[in-house]
Amino acid sequence: MAHFAEVENNIVKRVLVVSNDQEHRGAEFLSVDLGLGGTWIQCSYNGNIRKQYPGIGYTHNPIADVFVKPQPFPSWTIDENFDWQAPTPKPDGAYWWDESTLSWVEI
Repeated sequence: MAHFAEVENNIVKRVLVVSNDQEHRGAEFLSVDLGLGGTWIQCSYNGNIRKQYPGIGYTHNPIADVFVKPQPFPSWTIDENFDWQAPTPKPDGAYWWDESTLSWVEI
């Protein structure tokens, strides 16, 4: 099965599956044949293309041609690999991020 993400203003709206025999024309199949319209970008369930499998709310970066997860917290920044990073590295062990104190809190 082939997976395609519908994007609007580079934001993923939904992800649909098409049969392998339609993979070569999946975007056209979804947009025209099924009458769904929109812009469709192929993605990979196991992350083989475009960095990772997208979900609703993910962003498609058209320059790098990758899908990026939504920003988890306002203080986090994106790195050169398009992964979100906390202002301070997570310590080893079980921690959760506390945005109000901008720190990791041990569980």
